[in-house]
Amino acid sequence: MPDKTNKAVEFHKSGYPCSAAVMCAFADDAGISEEQAFTEARPFAGGRMVTCGAVLAAEQVLKDKLGEEASAELRAELERRFIEKNTSVVCRELKGFGTGKVLRPCRGCVTDAAEILEELLAENK
Repeated sequence: MPDKTNKAVEFHKSGYPCSAAVMCAFADDAGISEEQAFTEARPFAGGRMVTCGAVLAAEQVLKDKLGEEASAELRAELERRFIEKNTSVVCRELKGFGTGKVLRPCRGCVTDAAEILEELLAENK
C-alpha cells in the first residue's frame, strides 16, 4: 500500500472520519496543515453531501493543489476510477442503506480514494 494511502488508513483506524483521514494524509499536497485539513474535511463526512466523504476529500486535495479549473478533469477521473472499483460514489449506496447490500465499507472507501489520489498525483507531477 502506498505511503499516503497507508497514512489515511491509519488515521481512519484511529477514529478520524473518512473525509478527514484522506484529507489529513494529503495535507501537504493541499498546501495546508493537518489541523486545517481536518476542519476543511468535516462537511464531507458521513455522506452529508451525498457523495462518499473520502472521494470528496480526495477531490478537495486536487482542487487545493491544482486550482478549480486545472483539477476538473482529474476529479472526474478520480470518480471514474472509484466507480470502476466500487460501482458507485454515493455514500448511501456504498453502505447498503435501503438495499442491505454493502458495496464497500468506510475503510475500503478511504483506501480506494487515497490510492487513486496518490496515483493521479504521481501521474500529473
